[in-house]
Amino acid sequence: MSVILDIDLDYFRFFDEPLERLDELLVWANRSVDCIVTNHHEAFGLWTKAVKEDVIDAPHFILHVDEHHDMFCDRPPINAGNFVYFAMRRWPRCRVHWLVNLKTDSPKMWLPENKWKFVAQRFTSGTRLCPNWPTPDMVTVCTSPGFLNKALCKRLLAICKRRAGSQLQRQSRNR
Repeated sequence: MSVILDIDLDYFRFFDEPLERLDELLVWANRSVDCIVTNHHEAFGLWTKAVKEDVIDAPHFILHVDEHHDMFCDRPPINAGNFVYFAMRRWPRCRVHWLVNLKTDSPKMWLPENKWKFVAQRFTSGTRLCPNWPTPDMVTVCTSPGFLNKALCKRLLAICKRRAGSQLQRQSRNR
C-alpha cells in the first residue's frame, strides 16, 4: 500500500508566507515532486495509471492539501470537484486527510447520505500536518488556474520544480 501527497497550490493563497509553507510541506515529504498538473482531477488519472503500471501500490492514504475537499458530487464524469470521492471509491481501504487552512464546508453537505456513509469513516480534515504520518510514495501538484493569481502560482511552481524529479524537469523543459 502506498501514500500519495496531493497538493493544490490554491491552498497556499491565504498564508502570510506561502512559499515557506510549501517548502515545509515538501521537506516533510522528503521526496521530489512526481508531476504537476493543471486541472486537479488529472492527478487522479496519474495515480490510477501509476497503480496499474506497478509504479506504486494502491494507495492506503492520500494527504489532500487543498482549499477544497473535492467531493462535491458522486456522479460521473470525474472532474476537479469530485475526484477525491472517486479515488475513495476506487480504493475502498484508502484513507484521505484533507489538510485545509480555512474549512468552509464538508463533503457531507454535498454527497447523498449513503455515499457519504461509504467514505465518512475514512475521511478526516484538519489544519495541521501530523509529523508521524507516513511519507509519500508519490507527490502530485495542481496549479488550478482561476483560483490563484499568476504571480504567486509562478513562485510556488519554482519551489516545486526545484524539488522535482528528473522526469518532471524534462517534461517542463519540453513545454
